[in-house]
Amino acid sequence: MSPPRWAFAAAAAILIAAVGLLAFPPSRDAIANWVNVHTIFRQVPHLATPSPQPPGPLGTRLGLGGRTTLPDAQKQISWHIALPSTLGQPDEVYLQPPPDAPAQGEITLVYATRPGIPVAAQTGVSVLVTEARGAVDQNFFGKMLGPNTTLEQVTVGGHQGYWIAGPLNQFFFVDANGAFRNETVRLAANTLILDYGGTVIRIEGNLTKAQALEIAASLG
Repeated sequence: MSPPRWAFAAAAAILIAAVGLLAFPPSRDAIANWVNVHTIFRQVPHLATPSPQPPGPLGTRLGLGGRTTLPDAQKQISWHIALPSTLGQPDEVYLQPPPDAPAQGEITLVYATRPGIPVAAQTGVSVLVTEARGAVDQNFFGKMLGPNTTLEQVTVGGHQGYWIAGPLNQFFFVDANGAFRNETVRLAANTLILDYGGTVIRIEGNLTKAQALEIAASLG
């Protein structure tokens, strides 16, 4: 009896995935380490770029949820909002409740202009810091990488993270309820994703790796 059609399809999918992984710049050992923590890589040929937006609050134009204040946001969520001291107080704060956001909601801190950090594309934003309860290294954590985007595993203050240099369109993680989440990255810029004690923190902007790590190290 010949093998069923699904067996050939599965074998082809595995072969394609293996060839795709070998095409990435990092070493085979580094790739093996990422596979061991169930990292999923998906490469796409083209990424969307931001389009001009009408005047108004920066976060409203980016679809981050409802505008709020830090004290009010803290009252509505169960975890401590981590603030990066190197950036100072955010210019705007947004709260996105479920089901549009992961379980327990999502907080986004918007920083308009900051010295030494160019504004990202046509958004009027230098840095976005997004926080949601979930897991980075215990379940599935995937990234959609463009052809000129690289990924590097990093550690900040004992917390595991990923530095993505180049445009990142979407990434995946498991939220506090164990649901598989597909998150859209708002800025076509570099991104640092950090597992901060059970909170997935995403730092987006036209940042150098050193700047992103400095911001992450100042979270408190």
